Amino acid sequence: MPRTLPPNPSDVPAAPPRAAAGPGGGARGRPAVSPNLRLDQRVRERVAAGEDVLHLGFGESRLPVPPLLVERLAAGAVHQDYGPVEGRPAVREAGAGYFARRGVPTTPDQVIVGPGSKALLLAVLAAVPGDVVLPAPCWVTYAPQSRLLGRRVVPVRVPDGCGGVPDPGELASAVRHARAAGADPRLLVLTLPDNPTGALAPPELVRRVCGVAERHGLLVVSDEIYRDLVHDPVRPVLGPAELLPARTVVLTGLSKSLALGGWRVGLARFPDGPAGRALRDRVTALASESWSALAGPLQEVARTAFAEPPEIRAHVRASARLHGAVTGAVHDLLRAAGARCPRPAGGFYVYPDLAAVRPALAAHGITDAPSLQARLLDGFGVAVLAGHHFGDDPRALRFRVATSLLHGDTPEERLAVLHAADPVTTPPVARALARLRAVLAELTGASVAADLSGVR
Repeated sequence: MPRTLPPNPSDVPAAPPRAAAGPGGGARGRPAVSPNLRLDQRVRERVAAGEDVLHLGFGESRLPVPPLLVERLAAGAVHQDYGPVEGRPAVREAGAGYFARRGVPTTPDQVIVGPGSKALLLAVLAAVPGDVVLPAPCWVTYAPQSRLLGRRVVPVRVPDGCGGVPDPGELASAVRHARAAGADPRLLVLTLPDNPTGALAPPELVRRVCGVAERHGLLVVSDEIYRDLVHDPVRPVLGPAELLPARTVVLTGLSKSLALGGWRVGLARFPDGPAGRALRDRVTALASESWSALAGPLQEVARTAFAEPPEIRAHVRASARLHGAVTGAVHDLLRAAGARCPRPAGGFYVYPDLAAVRPALAAHGITDAPSLQARLLDGFGVAVLAGHHFGDDPRALRFRVATSLLHGDTPEERLAVLHAADPVTTPPVARALARLRAVLAELTGASVAADLSGVR
């Protein structure tokens, strides 16, 4: 999917002649509520008013919480003191073991817990001077956080069929061009697997990008919050910290793999050695002046979850299987409707491009990404998040579909879907797919509707 991205006043053009826009948020100097949270609130208001909305616009899983973690949350209520800023020793020890099991030897003093990976990311960005290099498209928060800190954004296109990791050649060119233009790129954010595309960058691409980062002196921040939701349990995942242990910060949390978004539990791993310790100390100092410490009861949850007892491992594996099945089914529907998009490999996102059916969409008043998002919600009761929110070209017909809210409306329904032999055939998921199939058929015409008949 070739992408031509328009300029943003707070961004540095990636490299001539390709001008690029920074991903995310509003214009420079005009902070706004994050578009994904704003859309979710709008959907909640419509549902409360009696509307029937197919919510594909928000990456929040509401699968049942493992009973063990509910028990630990209650047991943790005895921790009413603030405790250490970086987290209690037992929590950091569990976090160190979590990273070590993923091929990155870690000691507890390299780990910090905080109120979600989002807060930890902001603290890391604040602690590292210089401008920020981002894949385009990317998660809606990366660029706004950078701009809130007064940093310029250097966006770099991701290779076709990939996501979360930029093209190595364009990365090197963008960094050279940005420095020649007076910018100071120091930090590169990668996402494995990716939000918004659901793609998982292959190991060879990660190796090449890490080589570029090392040659150009970039600190890498690897956002791996979806890593435990890779759909194929035997698919290799190569994290940047395995290649650049001295210059990679890894972020993760419990929001996605354990559906604990509202509990706000994040984990960061810092490099070993003097530079890594200095960065960790700066982030700890920032944390002490902002969130002080992760809430005591949630530290007990974090200690248990990151230790990964069998009950937790089984729950996460079942969740990954479910997300793979449902996201794959949505991907197949979109492809049958004429969309171009890679098959997702992890998490619960699909990122389709409807350029091939642009004439049919124009008949519905859909001519670009903003009108596509608005028309789907207002005309069809389907909420999606348009591609321009992720730094994509607003003229393109690309958008993110989140499948994580298709598993039912009650805890009982969601539990049944989680453990179903074939989640796609369960009533909540089947209803959602049937509705999406009908909307796509109406949008794209009768011939595509016939093609959709064979897709369950």
